[in-house]
Amino acid sequence: MSLPKLSYPTFEVTVPSSGDKIKFRPFLVKEEKILLIAQTGGDAKEILNAIKQVVNNCIVTEKFDVEKLTTFDLEYIFIKLRSKSVNNVIKLSYRDGEDDEVYDFEVDLDKVEMKMDPEHSNKIKINDEGLGMILKYPRTDMIEKIGKVDTEIDVFFEVLKYCIEKVYDAENVYDTKEYEAKDIEEFIQSLDVNTFKQIQKFFETTPKLYYEMEYKNKLGKDKKIVLQNLTDFFTLG
Repeated sequence: MSLPKLSYPTFEVTVPSSGDKIKFRPFLVKEEKILLIAQTGGDAKEILNAIKQVVNNCIVTEKFDVEKLTTFDLEYIFIKLRSKSVNNVIKLSYRDGEDDEVYDFEVDLDKVEMKMDPEHSNKIKINDEGLGMILKYPRTDMIEKIGKVDTEIDVFFEVLKYCIEKVYDAENVYDTKEYEAKDIEEFIQSLDVNTFKQIQKFFETTPKLYYEMEYKNKLGKDKKIVLQNLTDFFTLG
């Protein structure tokens, strides 16, 4: 006689970048094992791949492709998945820089939202003659396309090469998929400083996780902590 088959409820979540609704089941011991192995290794790439695998395993909506999610989609879905799989409340500790005291918080993952900046735009104007570009959000498959880099600046430029979707002028639109990486890199290197600042603003204002914690420290000062990425939620210390 075979052991009983277990069944689990499904939940619905909205993908922030597209507004699509998808369904997922809670993650199980086999998924928890994937996360634990990745966390033990401590490598950022391994952890991201583990999160992708867990999300992919747990989404029950047909024709779902985890590789097409933006990085902030993945973080948001994982937060909601973690809430339904383990507990919607996590405990965090934070050491105040002024009074050197440690403060404990309880975070309700069900109340984590996506922060949308009203000034965010993916259209970058390069000059007054009609030259510009369209940027796209980093996706979860991006990490596999980025080679080995040594600094955060190198990472930024590698990501930027991937995120330029189209370049246009007054007469033509150029799809970057039709060009080699060295051509895109040369184009980036030729941009002026003001254009580069617009690009930086695109990344700075990209939608982010948002959860706010408030407290009063021992010196009587009101403080606020904003959590905006997975590292904030699971390693704040």
